[in-house]
Amino acid sequence: MAHVKVFDTTLRDGEQSPGVNLNKLEKLEIAKQLEKLGVDIMEAGFPASSQNEFESVQEIARTVKNSSVTGLARAKKSDIDTAWEALKDASEPRLHVFLATSPIHMTHKLKKTPDEVIETAVAMVEYARERFPQVEWSAEDACRSDKEFLVRIIEKVIDAGATVVNLPDTVGYTTPYEYGELFRYVKENVPNIDRVSLSCHCHDDLGMAVANSLAAIENGATQIEGTINGIGERAGNASIEEIAVALQIRNNFYEHSTNLVLNEIKRTSDLVSKFTGMVVPGNKAIVGKNAFAHESGIHQDGMMKNASTYEIITPEMVGIGASNMVLGKHSGRHAFEDKVKSLGYDLSEEKLKDAFKAFKSLTDRKKDVTDEDLFTILTDVQTDSSDAAKYKLEAFQVQYSSANIPTATVAMTTPEYTRVETAGTGQGSVEAIYNTLEALIHEDIHLEDYRLSSVGEGRDALAEVHVRLTVNGTAASGRGAAQDVLEASANAFLNAVNRVILNQQLLNKQSAPV
Repeated sequence: MAHVKVFDTTLRDGEQSPGVNLNKLEKLEIAKQLEKLGVDIMEAGFPASSQNEFESVQEIARTVKNSSVTGLARAKKSDIDTAWEALKDASEPRLHVFLATSPIHMTHKLKKTPDEVIETAVAMVEYARERFPQVEWSAEDACRSDKEFLVRIIEKVIDAGATVVNLPDTVGYTTPYEYGELFRYVKENVPNIDRVSLSCHCHDDLGMAVANSLAAIENGATQIEGTINGIGERAGNASIEEIAVALQIRNNFYEHSTNLVLNEIKRTSDLVSKFTGMVVPGNKAIVGKNAFAHESGIHQDGMMKNASTYEIITPEMVGIGASNMVLGKHSGRHAFEDKVKSLGYDLSEEKLKDAFKAFKSLTDRKKDVTDEDLFTILTDVQTDSSDAAKYKLEAFQVQYSSANIPTATVAMTTPEYTRVETAGTGQGSVEAIYNTLEALIHEDIHLEDYRLSSVGEGRDALAEVHVRLTVNGTAASGRGAAQDVLEASANAFLNAVNRVILNQQLLNKQSAPV
């Protein structure tokens, strides 16, 4: 059974999804979960893109020890230098540098001749290898590149010191047959190809990213790149969990395996969905809520007789299983701590105290607290910057009837620790709350998107709200969870605003004279 390395780019390519804006703590939590999942390499971000991104990559590089942490860089010395500063403390510093090779990109974007592109690629790989023991070079838009030119440039960058060569389907254009043929051609025509790992990176514009990745594996790829839940630019990337489970279930055909801990898939998927605000479709393979649901009478009859009649994957394989211990209002601190550890969380004493308080508050209103409820509580506590100056909801009241204009009264604390209160109206209850919050905050705020979903099932399920705002022209996403939809809505709104406030505070500190 041949081994395929997994290169996860959820924190870089995945975060480029429209509307997704992860903060440093959220990226760190996802990184730690990707390490538990067993990814070989994780692309933590693009260090040169911003100071916050640099700090996120640096923190992940210093924290993660069992996965190789990499950062993206353009073929520019300044990008490579910045990436080195962010990644130099990693257990295995790794760089991912890219340069376009297709005629359309070289002519219209780079405005370089093919020979100039080769010269730049070689120079930047050599420069990167002066620092990084592992350098991955990507031929951006490889699938629309001339094959003979690809052979020329790949041979040169390998001689320059590249340890991984990536042939991405950047725009999701190719088909499984064509992509497999490209890998065969490169394997057969690049004389020094045996000195590198050959990687595939597929986008899903035509819905073939996973199929193309599997075709690459069949034809010599030893590393696959993708994201959790398939998120990413435009229609997204190849879904890592789908590739890994396909290799496991059809190992008789593919004869390749990964190092992924498959029963960590569902938890990883849920964490990424929660932090990004990108809901997993019910019919999504492997992690969708309907992936193991059976409604047809014929299917149900078959399942009762033998589950393998209609299930080729067991829920337990990907980490979907029934909870063996229900927590409720009579559960104590010890039982709660055990449950927290069983869910894979490592909280400080202070965070654990906050989580237990939130749990007890929930049990006053909810009979049984499910794993999904705990997941929401724990992730919120884990990523909360409690010591940061921010807007905090203290109390609110909404008056509504079909015959009167909805009115909201809100009291909250400002970042200056001043209590403020006012009332406002709107066409509906949520709008009344949001109009009132805007009046208290005194910033230029525009609501771009609002989404409501439930955590778990039943009438006492938690409500989870995701919003996307612009605050003084800066885009931010926010989320809030509570049993009351209106409270969850208010929390999501303030969460988005606080992200912008916190980022501004960090920028002010960085620019302040020493």
